Amino acid sequence: MKVGRYAVLLAARDSEFVERVYGGYFNVFVAAFGEEGERWDLFRVVDDEFPDMSELYKYDGFVISGSPYDAYGNDYWILKLCFLLQTLDAMEKKVLGICFGHQVLCRSLGGKVGKACSGWDIGLRTVKVVKDLWVPSFLEELDEMPSTLSIIECHQDEVFEVPMGAQVVAFSEKTGVEMFVIGQHILGIQGHPEYTKDILYNIIDRLLDNNSIQSWEKICRDFLKRRQNSSFS
Repeated sequence: MKVGRYAVLLAARDSEFVERVYGGYFNVFVAAFGEEGERWDLFRVVDDEFPDMSELYKYDGFVISGSPYDAYGNDYWILKLCFLLQTLDAMEKKVLGICFGHQVLCRSLGGKVGKACSGWDIGLRTVKVVKDLWVPSFLEELDEMPSTLSIIECHQDEVFEVPMGAQVVAFSEKTGVEMFVIGQHILGIQGHPEYTKDILYNIIDRLLDNNSIQSWEKICRDFLKRRQNSSFS
C-alpha cells in the first residue's frame, strides 16, 4: 500500500509561542491535516529552502502556509515560489494554500491580490458557501455542504480576482474570496483552518503589545481623566 507523502512550504518563521508550545508551525499543520502512516516534509521557502524540482513527482500534495509577507511582493523567494506553484499546477499536483498561501497561489496562476480596502480581519468569521455550487469530488464526502462555515481569520491582504478557470466556493461580508478551487487539484482558503484558539489569542496578545494600540489606550485614558478647562466661574 502506497504511503502518502506531503510537504509544507513554510512561508513564515516560527513565533516564539508556537516554537515553545508546538515545536514549530510544521507540527501544527501535520497535526491538523496529517494522518497516521503518512510522510510529511518541511521546506522553509521563506529562507529560500525549496524542494528539488526533480523530486516533485514523489509528492501527493503540498500545503503553503500563511506569512507576514505580501503575496504580491517581489522578494526573490516569493517569485521563486510563484514559479514552483505554476509547475505544480501544470503537473496537477494537489496544492492547498492558506492565507498568504491562498493569495500567492492565486497570483501565481493569473489572479489579482492586494491590500484589503477594509483593513485587517482578525478573529472568528462566518463565511458563506456559494449556492448551486459545482461540488469538487473532495467535498462530496461531506454529508451535506453547509451554507455557512466559521473560520479563524488573520490577514490584511486579500484576493481581488481569481485566476481563469477558478471557482469561488465561499465569501464573507468582509472578503469576497474566502475559498476558491481550480479543478480537483487547487484549493485556496483565506482563513486558518490549522489555527488553534491559543495560537489566535497569542497573535492578538502580540498585536496588543504594539505601540500604536497602547497609544490608543493612552488617548482614551487621558480623555477620560484629564480635567477640562471650564469657561464657567
